[in-house]
Amino acid sequence: MSTIHLQLPLTDEAVQSLRAGDLVTLSGEIYTGRDAAHKRLITLLDEGKPLPIEIAGQTIYYVGPAPASPGHATGSAGPTTSYRMDSYTPRLLQLGLKGMIGKGMRSEAVRAAMQKYGAVYFGAVGGAAALIARSIIRSEVVAYEDLGPEAIHRFTIRNFPVIVLMDAHGGNLYEEGPRLYKQEIL
Repeated sequence: MSTIHLQLPLTDEAVQSLRAGDLVTLSGEIYTGRDAAHKRLITLLDEGKPLPIEIAGQTIYYVGPAPASPGHATGSAGPTTSYRMDSYTPRLLQLGLKGMIGKGMRSEAVRAAMQKYGAVYFGAVGGAAALIARSIIRSEVVAYEDLGPEAIHRFTIRNFPVIVLMDAHGGNLYEEGPRLYKQEIL
């Protein structure tokens, strides 16, 4: 299987072309955010206030990066479990969020919103945080510095390895992968 190389921000065409199971490398800029930052974003929306970052067309990586050692953009930067953001995600998808990177299953509400608004959920390999960090060439805090590693960062990434876990068409590698595996061994 060949790897698809994508430049960020994601376009509608790129999102629609992806299928669960596709191997992808991403290059460009992404934002980071975990549950505390997501809660603040939704609170701002509820209050009718502007967000500190532009959501439309963006990709959010669910990560709380470790501090950078000298000569590196960041320390270890492995994915966190994505379901913790599920109560906030449909609202961000409605605003045009195109991609999410994390690990683990997503709720039915998130999956439905991904199909409705055209978004993709990528998986990054848990346990490979130091390796993943090599693809991050620049990092800066852009919002909520008081949250420490859970602040919103802007990462510049190059050849960041991910796999499409859930696509905009309802494809779900968590469901399709085991089924295909069973077919292969039977």
